Amino acid sequence: MDALLARRRSSAADQDFRPHSLGAAVKQLPEAGWVLISVPGRYAAGVARQALDLGQNVFLYSDNVSLEDEAALKKTARDRGLLVMGPDCGTAIVNGIGLGFANRVRRGSIGLVGASGTGLQAITSRIHELGAGVSHALGTGGRDLKSEIGAITAHQALDVLARDPGTRVIVLVSKPPAAEVAAGLLSHAQAAGKPVVVEFIGYPPPGRRVGNLHFATSLSEAAELAVSCASGGDDPLTGRGDGSAAAAARPGYLRGLFSGGTLAYEALLGLQSTLAPIFSNAPITKDQQLADPFHSHGHTILDLGGDEFTVGRLHPMIDNDLRIRRMKQEAADPQAGLILLDLVLGEGAHPDPASELAPVVREIKENRPEMEVFVIVIGTDDDPQDLKSQVHRLNEAGAVIFRDVNEAVERICMRLSEYVPGKYPPVNLEQFTQPLAAINAGLETFYDSLLAQGASAVQLDWRPPAGGDEKLGSLLARMKGAA
Repeated sequence: MDALLARRRSSAADQDFRPHSLGAAVKQLPEAGWVLISVPGRYAAGVARQALDLGQNVFLYSDNVSLEDEAALKKTARDRGLLVMGPDCGTAIVNGIGLGFANRVRRGSIGLVGASGTGLQAITSRIHELGAGVSHALGTGGRDLKSEIGAITAHQALDVLARDPGTRVIVLVSKPPAAEVAAGLLSHAQAAGKPVVVEFIGYPPPGRRVGNLHFATSLSEAAELAVSCASGGDDPLTGRGDGSAAAAARPGYLRGLFSGGTLAYEALLGLQSTLAPIFSNAPITKDQQLADPFHSHGHTILDLGGDEFTVGRLHPMIDNDLRIRRMKQEAADPQAGLILLDLVLGEGAHPDPASELAPVVREIKENRPEMEVFVIVIGTDDDPQDLKSQVHRLNEAGAVIFRDVNEAVERICMRLSEYVPGKYPPVNLEQFTQPLAAINAGLETFYDSLLAQGASAVQLDWRPPAGGDEKLGSLLARMKGAA
């Protein structure tokens, strides 16, 4: 009897006694910080709630959990500074211990956040093959980046890796995310203070690189970029331009007023990944359609050469009147924080556009010093408008000059970051730096895997409430709640 009681209190690999409740399992393994759940889906949310009530982080392998239950579980966890990975989370690595279907990879300085289990496996395996290693790989479940969930777990996991001293580079991988969710997550990634490699499969990236964000076009490339950053082969925190790109983010919406339709399209394509909501009179997706092109809403990119603006007037590359009036309209909007223009020089264009635009820029800066005006100048030294003179006068008026759309997009993405840290209690980093101890409810192969990797674990002798009788189980749950 003494030996049996000693084994019940021990976290040793040989587990003769199997507790029948999570509460008993936590008492048997008091150092546990994780509960692995792989019970049938209709019971999984209930087990996860019990785990959260006991202060445990959750690896929720079970599928067939409703979106409503997933959202509720993750909001509860977020409010308590706990993490719910899943449901339908097949892969994770925590402090060197693989959960679910993880591959065995060497330890290292690359941390991953993934809404794709096999995506995590592909990238971590490639990182290992390239000679580098993984600090943590945190799965979120495949639906985390849907609008209904809002990337709750991805944001928490990104915050963990940003604070983790053992992680130098972060990788984000997901199947196609909801646009507004992706924008919020990338805004958070910009504030991580570390290189972040992004592979949102099937999602149009704003470019190859935006500040500390590196965009990959395949899982393999994501691994290669991460290894390059971790080895010091690239300094992703060094921005282009005059060095002010890393300045603090500023509030306010972007108002882009373009004379060139293709330039407007390229800007919208790049900005839609990190700014939301964003609208246009020439949208890429239906939800970007601006209801009234004569009044901006949220972040707005306008093609002023569109038919609705050119009825009875010259094209804006020739006539600046419409754009000047719209600049003043946007500057009067307290919600606007940045005006973006293109200035296209060359044959047939306005002979001296800066003579008309520079005074308006100066007026805006005098009335609203906090508002920025960015100008993308397209032209050559041989153009009749005198490129250097145009740039000089706009600069003197207070405009920031760019020579291509990508440079402007990079600066805007960093200046208009909308991430607000510190809203919820952070996940305790100790659970990612101390030896992993976990309780397994469900598939015994996961328990065996934990022991084989040297983790401390307890296998729960889980059985469905009331022997699987849903009606009786519901009655018992109500009686327990009433008590």
